[in-house]
Formats: sequence, structure tokens, C-alpha cells
Amino acid sequence: MRFYQKLSQISFLKKSYAFKFLFVAFVGIHIPLIGILFFVLYVNTAIAPSSILLFSLVMTLLATGITLLLLNKLIKPISVASRALDNYRENRVLSNLPIQYTDEAGTLMLNIQESIYETESFIKEKQDLIFMLSHDLKNFAGNPQGLAKLIIQESNSDSVKNLAELICQSTDLQFRYIENFIKLLKEQDEVTRITQESKLLYINDIVAIAVEQVSQRLLQKNIKLETDIKVEKELLNIDESFMTQVLVNLIVNAIKFSYQGGIVKVKVFKEDEKLYFTISDSGLGFDRNHKEEIFKKFTKMSKLGTANETSTGLGLYLCKKIIERHGGKLFATSEGKNRGAVFTIVF
Repeated sequence: MRFYQKLSQISFLKKSYAFKFLFVAFVGIHIPLIGILFFVLYVNTAIAPSSILLFSLVMTLLATGITLLLLNKLIKPISVASRALDNYRENRVLSNLPIQYTDEAGTLMLNIQESIYETESFIKEKQDLIFMLSHDLKNFAGNPQGLAKLIIQESNSDSVKNLAELICQSTDLQFRYIENFIKLLKEQDEVTRITQESKLLYINDIVAIAVEQVSQRLLQKNIKLETDIKVEKELLNIDESFMTQVLVNLIVNAIKFSYQGGIVKVKVFKEDEKLYFTISDSGLGFDRNHKEEIFKKFTKMSKLGTANETSTGLGLYLCKKIIERHGGKLFATSEGKNRGAVFTIVF
């Protein structure tokens, strides 16, 4: 940036980035000519043509090298601006670009700087607004739920109790929607901030933690969970907590759509230098044509589980987003309705 800064102090180059390039190129082209003139005019002895030719070649090569070096230094503002934009997109790092210059490169750095800070401000305002709305919505939903629970305790009428239980179920679903909204915001923010560095993950430990978190759900539906882990550890560009959360979400999804007494299988193996995680069940399954639809946010494919468990339509969307942000792929396959499903993660 120093060379660019010095050129920006020259009055006739101050406002034009193109003129800076032309000026450097013009001087570079004329260095050999000036050198030859000085060589011919001020060398007292007779000059052989071969000496002039050799001197011309040396001066031309030297001038070309210096010109290319200076032009490379002159594009520094573009590379600095590009790096600042990449740092924000990948790691949400706010850079302080030099914005005092008035040429095209200076305008570019100013626009990038302002855009980055405006985007960051918008993201924070959006999150603050949604968190505030979520908090208020929880309060609004909590009031009728509290009254409904009171009715269940106080009332002797079965029909009234049933209606109150329906109110409780409805508000529970509202709470789940609100919690998933907050979770979506938090995980999107964390995923954008995370550094893409390889970490050694112990697969058995991750699967064990995930299984522990879903153990109660397995008991409730009398579902057996089978694990087949053929990989002890692996270097991956994903944090342990993210990987555990994705596995928990996928296993919970498999449990939800499995029948009482069913089996859910978790396998981890390597094939063709790729690491695979598969979560399979023999439950409701889905139509083959809907394999992409189930990963969409608030998908219309969202349906009740085999025990009437409700769904918000966010779980699979979050899983796919997290895995793809960390260089992997997540997809689902099924042979059709009531023929189970297999969810596969590939790194």
C-alpha cells in the first residue's frame, strides 16, 4: 500500500487509478531508452554495436522487472479489499480499510467497508428484533398454557380437560417453533464464524454422546438403536458439538418416523477416501420424488410422527446447512412410503 499511497500524493495522479498504471508503464518503457542515450552520449571510448545491443537488452530486462514489480505493488488496494471481503464472508471479521483515497481503488475500498459494516449492523438488528419478538411470543403463549393447566387441575369435566390439553399441546408446538427460530439464528451465526480448520474427532465419543441424548425417546417408543462404528477417529473441518447436534437431530428424526418396537441403525465407515455416516430406519419413509423437499425450511413435507409427534420443519434444514457449511454433503433416500429412510452424511 506504501507505493500506492506515494503515487496518490502526486496531484495529477491523485484522482485516477488508471493514470497511476499508465504513469508507471510509461516510465518503465522509457527507462531503456534513457539508459541507452546516457550510455552513448557520456561514454568517451568508441562503442561497439554489440556493446550497445547487450546494454539495451540488460536495460530492457531491468526496466521490465522493475515495472512489473511496481505494478504488482500498485494492485495492493484491490487485494486488500478482496481479502477484507473474504474475511467477513468466511469468518465475520470486520476489517478497517484505508478509505481516504479518492480514485477508483479508494472508492472500491470505501464501498466494501461501508457494505460490510451495514451488513453487520443489519444482522445484529435483525437478531435483536427476532429475539425480542420470540421473548414476547413466549410470554403470550405461556399465559393460555398456564390457564389450561389450571383448568386441568381444577375441572372435574373430562371434556373440559380434553380441551385444556389441546390448548397445552398447541402452545407446546408454538414454543417449539419459537425455540427453533432462535436455534436457527444462533447456529447460522456460529457456522459463519467458525474457522475452517481440521480437527481430530473421536467418532465413538461423538456417537455415544448423541445416543445418550436420545435415550429417553428410544425408551418411550421401545425402539432399539444399533451402532456400527468402523472408524475410530478422523480429521474433519467441523466442530465436535456441531457434529453431535446433527447426529442427534437425525436420530430423533428416525425415531419420530419409526413404529413402536422398531430399529434405528447408525453406521460410520470409510469408502474411497470418503467418510460416511448413515442413519437408517424402517418407518414411514417418503416418496422418492420428495428427497430434496424434506430438507427445505418449513417444508410442506413436515408431518406427524408415528406416535403423533409434531414437527416444525426446521430440523433437517439446519442439519443440511451445518454439514454443507463444513464441506460435507447430506442427502436422504427411501424406497417409498412405509419402507423406511436412510440419511447419509459424506465428508
